Amino acid sequence: MNIEFGTGGWRAVIGDGFTRANVQRLTCALAQKMKDEGAARRGFLVGYDRRFLSREAAHWAAEVMAGAGVPCMVVEREAPTPLIMFAVRYHELSYGMAVTASHNPALYNGVKVFTQGGRDADETVTASIEEYIAALPEGEIPLVPYEEGLRTGQIQVIDPMNAYIDSVIRAVNMDAIRARGLKVVLDPMYGVSKTALSTILITARCDVDVIHERRDALFGGRLPAPNSKTLIGLQSFVVENGCDIGIATDGDADRLGVIDDRGEFLHPNKILVLLYYYLLKYKGWHGAAVRNIATTHLLDAIAKEFGETCYEVPVGFKHVSGKMLETGAVIGGESSGGLTVRGHIQGKDGIYAASLLVEMLATTGRSLSELYAEIVKHCGSYEMVERGYRFSQAEKERINQLLMEDKLLPQFGVEIEKVSYADGCKVYFKDGGWVVSRFSGTEPLLRVFCEMDSIQRAADIAAQMEAFLGLTGRSAE
Repeated sequence: MNIEFGTGGWRAVIGDGFTRANVQRLTCALAQKMKDEGAARRGFLVGYDRRFLSREAAHWAAEVMAGAGVPCMVVEREAPTPLIMFAVRYHELSYGMAVTASHNPALYNGVKVFTQGGRDADETVTASIEEYIAALPEGEIPLVPYEEGLRTGQIQVIDPMNAYIDSVIRAVNMDAIRARGLKVVLDPMYGVSKTALSTILITARCDVDVIHERRDALFGGRLPAPNSKTLIGLQSFVVENGCDIGIATDGDADRLGVIDDRGEFLHPNKILVLLYYYLLKYKGWHGAAVRNIATTHLLDAIAKEFGETCYEVPVGFKHVSGKMLETGAVIGGESSGGLTVRGHIQGKDGIYAASLLVEMLATTGRSLSELYAEIVKHCGSYEMVERGYRFSQAEKERINQLLMEDKLLPQFGVEIEKVSYADGCKVYFKDGGWVVSRFSGTEPLLRVFCEMDSIQRAADIAAQMEAFLGLTGRSAE
């Protein structure tokens, strides 16, 4: 099976594409790339989450690196992806790796590759790795057994958790949080955020409860993605216990989901909007925002309100972090729940984002619902619907032909301003609304996002696109 990177790294079904041999091939190719670039002497770092075979796969990768003569550090604990990214930057390494399939179903596992500064590897890097994989010679890959590597020092065990937690604590107003005595409930979704996030919030004197904290490689039979369907238990806990906020993170803790004080699910778009507004208005920061093509344009309206700019990039957080680095933006994020803030790691971090949200509650003394109502009052209403569809290969080819090659569109009944084919097909309407259709880079799904000034209008436009593509009644989510 070919190893092909998508928008969030390489992911495959365990036992099919995700195998020991493929992890070794990928790592061997990366080791050769590091040698050719003169980066091998600086060493390599690998960490892992709680998925089935994640720890074992991290050891397979370490054995290959040691066999290639590349010093390898292993974060020998179940670790959030943002912690691994932080450690790559902290140790000033050129490359690192997390074994995770993030929010994908439990039968998946995968690898995320990071580059200097702890950034997600961009398409240039991942395409290069794929070329190195294709060029690997036949035969066995040289290995140093894990225990032997530990004895010889070729493999070194590290634990950057304290340094990571301290970096988040320094970045938020702990005194403001201590003064409020907030009641918070955490839902790691059987993932890896509990230690870091609960430590930060307890240090800030929050009253913290945790649900779904044990290790479960099947994630309790749920998708480890924080959304309105998977967080019903968290909603109930918030309401029944009078919590100020409920916080959930996905399987590797780079994405965030929130339940507000009324027990309502807060869409990731709203989280991103709230934090940008808070940083500009209440903390006095200045700078742009960066969002992908499927994320709310309310960010654009907030930027305009404060004399700033909002930049649009393709889906894939590497595009967000790259544009942030280029423009010095304050915040960058996506509607799937990932975001980062200037001054922290250049990648998604659900733990830091959650800490900043708690700071916002403490500093403003207002609830999430009150703050969002203030934003809508100033900037207008933006409502989004999202749909996902499974498809056969024949359907994928038919849809791609229709949208991307023939460039045909439905008769929306709304005046079109422009159409972009940079990442899927995005139609911009003159009244400020938009609809985008694109194939996911992490799952076998076609995704349709539509944002208008009301839920009903957004649903109507999305339904028109659905019917046009011959997918009526086929929603997978």
